[in-house]
Amino acid sequence: MAEHYSSFSSEDTRWLLQRVTAVFLVGVLAFHFMLLHFVHHAAEITLAGTTARMQQPGYFVTMVLFLIAATFHGVNGVYNALVNQGISGTPRTVIKYGLTIASVLLIAQGIRVAWVMTGGNLI
Repeated sequence: MAEHYSSFSSEDTRWLLQRVTAVFLVGVLAFHFMLLHFVHHAAEITLAGTTARMQQPGYFVTMVLFLIAATFHGVNGVYNALVNQGISGTPRTVIKYGLTIASVLLIAQGIRVAWVMTGGNLI
C-alpha cells in the first residue's frame, strides 16, 4: 500500500492557519450571504450603500480580514497542492515567491479599494 504524503504537518503553523482561515471564511461568508442576499437584495445594493457599510469600522475591518484570510487560504492551498504533486527545487522556489508577491499585491490593491469605498482618498 502506498504511503500517504502531505506537505501539511499538524505541527506546522501553515497547517493551523489553513484550518483557522477556513473556519473564519465560512463564518464571514455566511454573514456576507445573510446581509447582502437576504437582508438587502441584489437590486438594492448601491455604491452609496456599500460606502455606508464600509464606513463602519467593524465592517471595514471584517472585510479587510476576509480579504487577507481568503488570499492566504487560497494561495496556501494552491502551493501545498503543487508540493503534494511533486514540484521541487527551483520551480518550487519560483512558485513560492511568485505566489507570495501576487498575494501581497492582491492584498494591497484590495485594501486600497476598501479604503476608497470608505470615502477616503489615496495619496
